[in-house]
Amino acid sequence: MARDVKITLSFDMRAPDWGPPRQELYAAAIKMAAFADAIGVDRIGLMEHHGSDDGYLPQPFTLAAAMAAVTTNLRFMLGAVILPLHDPVLIAEQIAMVDLISNGRLNVILGAGYVPFEFAMFRKSLSDRGKLMDLGIETILRALNGEKFESDGRPVYVRPLPVQKPEHIVMVGGGVPASARRAARFGVGFGPMKGELVDIYLAECAKLGREPGLYNRPKAGMPLAIHLCEDPEAGWQVIERHAVHVITEYAKWAEAEGAASNSPFKGLTDPAALRHAGLFACWTPDQLVEQAAKMEDKTSLGLQPLLGGLSPEEGWKSLRLLEQVMPRLRAAFAE
Repeated sequence: MARDVKITLSFDMRAPDWGPPRQELYAAAIKMAAFADAIGVDRIGLMEHHGSDDGYLPQPFTLAAAMAAVTTNLRFMLGAVILPLHDPVLIAEQIAMVDLISNGRLNVILGAGYVPFEFAMFRKSLSDRGKLMDLGIETILRALNGEKFESDGRPVYVRPLPVQKPEHIVMVGGGVPASARRAARFGVGFGPMKGELVDIYLAECAKLGREPGLYNRPKAGMPLAIHLCEDPEAGWQVIERHAVHVITEYAKWAEAEGAASNSPFKGLTDPAALRHAGLFACWTPDQLVEQAAKMEDKTSLGLQPLLGGLSPEEGWKSLRLLEQVMPRLRAAFAE
């Protein structure tokens, strides 16, 4: 029986000063999206953070629209979009526009956020995250279902509307049981940080008499990002500095005073410890197929071809190896 396993390319657009110029990375990312579409990749993942020295992608809807214009089949998974930072009416409008541009190929994971600096920059309070999530999700769903209504003392009317039903676009993200229950309560999909939360989501959907929405089940032990190469030792030397940079920056956010995060990245800034942890992997195409054969349903194989500002030249090497192995991957998923 075929398994529902997705191949995802993710881009956070980090560009440390010692790497390639940002404009070069953005141009490459759009070309890589078109290439991924042509070879049968399932999804593009785009993230969101603000005020990062390395330019972490602050506007995922903008990049998604550019990528949607050069693709036809793959879907876009934006997540997590940090909903408490934003006006939910503007988020609803952005969802509608990208869904229209992509002709219904968009999913958006809404997250609560955890970085104090971001909340301060947008004049929001971390302590209000739950309330802002609930109000924001309700507003977005009602608006994209075509309602004209009042919310929090203001009129809301969003046009144009998206191609898809909003419940098929919106997902809730998070790493705690409350996020699973929130997704079930609003009748939307779920994008958890931990695989075990899916069981809470499914049970809550059953309790409420609702069919589960789109969800994925992160598998413990699977890398966050895979770099394909002919020689894993040489491949690690290529990505090591970039992988360390990514983990170091995430750890800074998690360790900031007042941060609402239990980071898995603490203590992993040493290159040897990071490689041993397996968060980033350098695999040959044969190793990728071997791992794919072991994967469970509702999981994903993820690549980040521009990991931590990795040069497009190296990213293209990985993607061309992916192209070569795609028929074998699909065969492994179909077993």
